Amino acid sequence: MSRACREAERRVLRLLHGHKTRTHLRQIHAHLLRHGLGQVNQVLAHFVSVCWSLNKMSYASRIFNQTHNPNILLFNSMVKGFSFCKPFEQSLYIFSLMKYQSIRPDEYTYAPLLKSCSNICDYRLGQCVHGQILRVGFEWFSSIRIGVIELYVTCGRMGDAEKVFDALSQRDIIVWNLMVRGFCKTGDVDKGLCLFKQMGERNVVSWNSMISCLAHSGRDSEVLELFRGMLDQSFEPDEATVVSVLPACTHLGAVDVGKWIHSYTDSKGLLQEVASVGNSLINFYCKCGDLDAACSVFDQMPRKNVVSWNTLISGYAFNGKGELGIGLFEEMISKGERPNDATFVGVLTCCAHAGLVEKGKDLFASMIETHQIEPKLEHYGCMVDVLGRSGRVREAHDLIKSMPTKPNAALWGALLGACSTHGEVELAELAAKELINLEPWNSGNYVLLSNIHAEEGRWDEVEKVRDLMRKNCIIKTPGQSAIG
Repeated sequence: MSRACREAERRVLRLLHGHKTRTHLRQIHAHLLRHGLGQVNQVLAHFVSVCWSLNKMSYASRIFNQTHNPNILLFNSMVKGFSFCKPFEQSLYIFSLMKYQSIRPDEYTYAPLLKSCSNICDYRLGQCVHGQILRVGFEWFSSIRIGVIELYVTCGRMGDAEKVFDALSQRDIIVWNLMVRGFCKTGDVDKGLCLFKQMGERNVVSWNSMISCLAHSGRDSEVLELFRGMLDQSFEPDEATVVSVLPACTHLGAVDVGKWIHSYTDSKGLLQEVASVGNSLINFYCKCGDLDAACSVFDQMPRKNVVSWNTLISGYAFNGKGELGIGLFEEMISKGERPNDATFVGVLTCCAHAGLVEKGKDLFASMIETHQIEPKLEHYGCMVDVLGRSGRVREAHDLIKSMPTKPNAALWGALLGACSTHGEVELAELAAKELINLEPWNSGNYVLLSNIHAEEGRWDEVEKVRDLMRKNCIIKTPGQSAIG
């Protein structure tokens, strides 16, 4: 290659990796062609790598298809590109084309190919790729070991993943993390925890994976225990840690730990930078009944999202401050934030707690008319609660009958509760019968219907309910007391 060509190549590579690449991709391609570099595989491989970093693999494909003699470097760049960008299956097409052109794959081919199989969660195809790796003897390369285990973990095949893991003489932290995550993901939390305790080296990802898994399994005490262990070993929690630990603090009433987390996130700038951290803190304080602290966190957040607004609106509802929640909803709309399904669940619940029936009806109507949100069962449930709490049970029943979808047990249960409160015996009986039809296994529904009849002195009907319970082999759940 002449000195001029080498200089042109260096200039193209500088342009490719410059900060204005996204807006000048076509110009760089033109520059490449103008200097006779349109068939230089090394330059094209760099061009493809930039394309996939910008999610422009369709552009890379057009260039690849115009290349006369692509080599292993360019093929690998294409396979890797489609392991990051959809359609992931295209990696497999490029691989088959590579074999068709008698270009032998190397260790840099198989790792992204495995990644593509993981992305599409294709166990059978991944097994075929793994089989080829074993035949060519590439299974000991670190990136390939990780890729094989990630494939089986992603596909939920922990038996296969464990076989590969057990055969490894050297296991890096990435492989350990994958195995812990895999067992946790498939529900074998104890196996995941056992592996976590065996790890000789851990990073923040290791701690977060295990803490998150325990949190999702409702093992809150262990979450806090592991969190304290993480701090004792001088690991710094990040946003993922905080989001997993705060709900456990809420469930256990560990207010001091939650407040320490608040102070920590503030000192590290996480509260200002990551919306999910602020949202978790708002939820924590709302559930602990400290609305002033929740509002303070909300006001400090520079990057609020719809979840931030929803969390505080629901927090007001949870704490019986419905009017404040409605006011916050109106502020949200005035600032141009677009509400979603969850927003209306929160604000309608606020209306129910505040006894604002007409406001609730207006908001419910605005879902379709103003915000183009189709009401779901939970929204109808909120409206039944709004109407039922104010004694408008007939109107609530009419709403249930007008629904485009079949009402569920929660709706009939809400209506039944309102009927019982306001003495609407006839409608209560109807709601109880609907509950029995929907949940014939639930002894509580039979007891409710029996009690309704008993209150009216209709003992023949009470006996019919008992006969129905016997016929359906329903046994009343015995009462329990917390007093020993």
